[in-house]
Amino acid sequence: MDLFSLPDFDGHEQVVFGHDRATGLRAIIAIHSTALGPAAGGCRMWAYPSSDEALTDALRLSRGMSYKNAMAELDFGGGKAVIIGDARAHKTQALFQAFGRLVDALGGRYITAEDVGTSTADMEQVASVTRFVSGLKRASGEVGGDPGPKTALGVFLGIQAAVRFQLGRGLEGLTVAVQGLGGVGHPLCRLLAAEGVRLKVADARAELAERVREELGAAIVPVDTLLEQDADVIAPCALGAVLSAQSIPRLRARIIAGAANNQLARESDGERLMKAGILYAPDYVINAGGIINVAHEYRGGSTEAAVHAAIKKIPERLTAIFERARHESLPTSTVADQMARERLQAHRRA
Repeated sequence: MDLFSLPDFDGHEQVVFGHDRATGLRAIIAIHSTALGPAAGGCRMWAYPSSDEALTDALRLSRGMSYKNAMAELDFGGGKAVIIGDARAHKTQALFQAFGRLVDALGGRYITAEDVGTSTADMEQVASVTRFVSGLKRASGEVGGDPGPKTALGVFLGIQAAVRFQLGRGLEGLTVAVQGLGGVGHPLCRLLAAEGVRLKVADARAELAERVREELGAAIVPVDTLLEQDADVIAPCALGAVLSAQSIPRLRARIIAGAANNQLARESDGERLMKAGILYAPDYVINAGGIINVAHEYRGGSTEAAVHAAIKKIPERLTAIFERARHESLPTSTVADQMARERLQAHRRA
């Protein structure tokens, strides 16, 4: 395997492979850019079918974090970690302590936090051996903690902005189909339901879907049909690469706006969405609420009001992307990438 020739290698500054025989840790940390500051991004634990797929995910996610942090105007670069393993069966305190030592060895070039398959409790174990971690448990009133609800807030505000731009109306009476009902999808459903939205939901874990149905009156649909549901908005909030040459022709919604990272299987899928008349809210722009929360926690001295004020800028950024994309007849994903690269290049010149 030639790392430097992989399609998703994008001039990454550093890629680290970590292994600890005693705990079974197999991890990859990808640092895409430190142009804006130390590379920040969560740690994902997933049962990848192969190490090649884990590496591809780390490369794509870390590049997305560079763009996300740039667009959110944070003084952090982009990085991501993946741990290869089943989060439901292979988690141990010792494993996350071993991961923490791997993070610590980078001397602060990478700041970790929770992501898919990891939690604040896992990050507490990481924090026992390194200070380069955020997303930790906090007392009431303190900034930080689980970033999921903050991600959900940003996505909710982003959906409002996309609906205003595309449909020229508010949320009440619309149908939103939410894919994935974990730490972001569930709180997003609560926010949507409070605005009079009709919910269609799906999750591979049936108990999560049933919980949302009981609490919010959502209609449960099969996981493999969620994207083709008759809905005004589709909100992917699980894993990425769900928008592809195969799935896009089946879409019936006019807006795609969700929390999942790397929703486009390929760069060309942004153009497919545009040609289909579907407004796409670029994932790393709309889902930035979590990293905003993590960044304020890590830097310290912030307040909940400051975090909320920063998250409330997400709709403005999305609307600017939508307007530029319409003016230049370009996919919103292309415009977002251009804007992020412009900020990164400006800092490199400085």
